[in-house]
Amino acid sequence: MSDQRADLDWRDGAIPVSTRFDDPYFSLENGLAETRHVFLAGNDLPDRFAPGFHIGELGFGTGLNLLTSWMAWDTSGQTTPLHFTSFEAFPMTAAEMELALSAFPELAAYAARLVTAWAEDQSLITLDGIQAQVIHGDARHTLCDQSFAADAWFLDGFSPAKNPELWDSDLITQVAAHTTPGGTAATYTAAGFVRRNLETAGFEVTRIPGFGRKRHMTTARKPAP
Repeated sequence: MSDQRADLDWRDGAIPVSTRFDDPYFSLENGLAETRHVFLAGNDLPDRFAPGFHIGELGFGTGLNLLTSWMAWDTSGQTTPLHFTSFEAFPMTAAEMELALSAFPELAAYAARLVTAWAEDQSLITLDGIQAQVIHGDARHTLCDQSFAADAWFLDGFSPAKNPELWDSDLITQVAAHTTPGGTAATYTAAGFVRRNLETAGFEVTRIPGFGRKRHMTTARKPAP
């Protein structure tokens, strides 16, 4: 899977839609507001930011979540780099990423630096304020080989109904194993089997109001010993 690329259609000339999974990469209403609601607020960020903080992510996509986190990290006054590890099976090209991120002028300064770095190296991204690694391939086979533990997880695969592989119980168990005690996870979906998999993996799971037209989303916390 590491050699595969994103297959895209473009809605309104700017919103990428995966033809493989028949699902848009971000909310058609407001992708940036969705990221802030689901992944930042859902993980109690930026309030929990501290030196050495590490975010894990399933589904790098356009890089929108990374950019939103990076901007929040900067504005929160942190002076050390944010650590960000993401998993992506079907990466975009730099040109595709640039077009997708043009929908968010508020992030333009950050997006320009990310796109330039992505064109040079799609695995390791070291920029002022962030150290990121994007691990290519099927996360079901690659996460288990990693040694990091994340303080917060962004579970951002395509719809569980269309991309169930990124939500299966074995992978969620690996997410839990790569989460610090007291660490958290958040996702836009409130699908029953996703919540059950999180609970089985040892998370305390809560259903809360979702973004926009989504009635509910899911947050989770790994209990501290």
